[in-house]
Amino acid sequence: MTIRTTVEADLDTIIALIEQQSVNTVTLDRYREYVAAGYYRHDWTWVLEENGSIQALAIWWGGPEEPLPFSIDGLYYAGDGDPVPAWTALIKHVVAARPADAEPPEYHFFLDSDWENDPEVVAPLDQRTRAAVAAGLTEVTDRLRYEWKPEYGLPKRSTRLRFEPADDEAFVKMFMQVSQNSLDAATAREIARIGVEAAAREELAMYKSMPGDRALWRLAYDEAGELVGFEMPSANAGGPVVGYLGVVPEYRGKGLIDDLLAELTHQLADAKQIRADTDFGNVPMAKSFERQGYRKFAVRRVLSFPQS
Repeated sequence: MTIRTTVEADLDTIIALIEQQSVNTVTLDRYREYVAAGYYRHDWTWVLEENGSIQALAIWWGGPEEPLPFSIDGLYYAGDGDPVPAWTALIKHVVAARPADAEPPEYHFFLDSDWENDPEVVAPLDQRTRAAVAAGLTEVTDRLRYEWKPEYGLPKRSTRLRFEPADDEAFVKMFMQVSQNSLDAATAREIARIGVEAAAREELAMYKSMPGDRALWRLAYDEAGELVGFEMPSANAGGPVVGYLGVVPEYRGKGLIDDLLAELTHQLADAKQIRADTDFGNVPMAKSFERQGYRKFAVRRVLSFPQS
């Protein structure tokens, strides 16, 4: 068996495999669009070949300006029998080639809210999960996916906070403050890996690389002039997203998260939709989405390496 990255000559085989979508994120339209935009690349797409024939395919996603891919978007199998060993070998090969100090990769699944009742989802999800777990991605985080559309109505804008723009360093400091006791699993993993300040700077760099408008980011101050939180509307390849918002620890429990989300929603209100994710365990954020008129439409399951 041979593992290698793909070349143009593999395109017909790649397209044929993508048509077997299953629980994979990739569609033909998405593949063509993301190749053109740089989110998918031949050197980020691997195949396992046996006797000159492609048996398995792994398509990874990454930012157009990034040197390494970040997450798996699709695993496909053309061979006979159990696909798990081939997929495991592909994932292990990619992980082993990453620099030791690189951000650990993840595997994301985008699922309907009732996916657990669909055997056509459960079985292929289980196979891919077993392959990822065998390669070391043993931590599972489910993220609730919410969206806002104009027909849902705009939430009431805050009357107790004022919002001001600020430079990058101010947002780094805010990231560091709101990450204390964060209920977000990804934030906790990054802090455990590289420390609070480095994680904050990495987060800032990631949001600045996204196609959202940096000019919309705001710090939030209460009536006494105290800095209480921040909100960062953004966008990804699919359109506007909530991005990031947070309340500093000493001001939590006062409902200020609703004020931040309402302001952010108004900033992006010209969009056809705004999407957002929050960890299943982040109950305060989920309740805020629901109070502000966002509706749950799906689940994102994230497989990652454990914090240690």
